[in-house]
Amino acid sequence: MNDFDRIRTVLARYKYPLLILSIGILLMLLPSGQKGGHEAAEADEALAAILSAAQGMGETHVLISENGVVVVCRGAASASVKLDIIRAVSSYTGFGSDKITILTLRNEKGRRM
Repeated sequence: MNDFDRIRTVLARYKYPLLILSIGILLMLLPSGQKGGHEAAEADEALAAILSAAQGMGETHVLISENGVVVVCRGAASASVKLDIIRAVSSYTGFGSDKITILTLRNEKGRRM
């Protein structure tokens, strides 16, 4: 049996595992579909603009990551405002309330508003 016949025999025996391995490598080389830095920043700004426009929110800052969302706004001391934020962020991002953190924005002197 020459080398060519041996290679053909091995390929015939292991064609399905080699096919699956090839497909796996191809899938790993494809882009993941995650937002780039610029697109993520635009999403943060868009959500912050919407929340800022809502009644009672005041100045608002938003950070969206793969693991959750952090919202900092002046009106966060109010329970109804927090509930509105959770609903809005959840509907926009798909994160559950356990992945959304809401903090009260301080004024320039370091006190909560």
